[in-house]
Amino acid sequence: MDWLLNGIGLLVALAIIAIGTGYIASPTTMVRSFGLPLPGDAPNIPAWLRLKGVRDIVAGFLVLAFMVWGVQREIGIVLLIEAIIPLGDMLVIIAAKGSTKSAFGIHGLTAAIMILAAVPMIAGAH
Repeated sequence: MDWLLNGIGLLVALAIIAIGTGYIASPTTMVRSFGLPLPGDAPNIPAWLRLKGVRDIVAGFLVLAFMVWGVQREIGIVLLIEAIIPLGDMLVIIAAKGSTKSAFGIHGLTAAIMILAAVPMIAGAH
């Protein structure tokens, strides 16, 4: 069971880093899958979107750091806390009447996977 939970944690961390890298490399392309329309066409919009990319990369590296230097319970705590990010994204998209498909299918599903992996890690399931 540890290998499965650690594998999910690793997959989540790498996916978050990949998404963040996408936001840095091609922010206006990446934002189309987020679930909200582009925030405008001002020349500084890509810079604002790249900020999300930086934060995603850091969130992914935090999980990886705990996987390397922490114990499974700590990894679970980090995953559980970081699950607030996609959960918050989902709620913001719903409140803004954005894409419910993206809200639930991307952000809600991500939060659920993170929580389902985190809870047994915290509980000490081996």
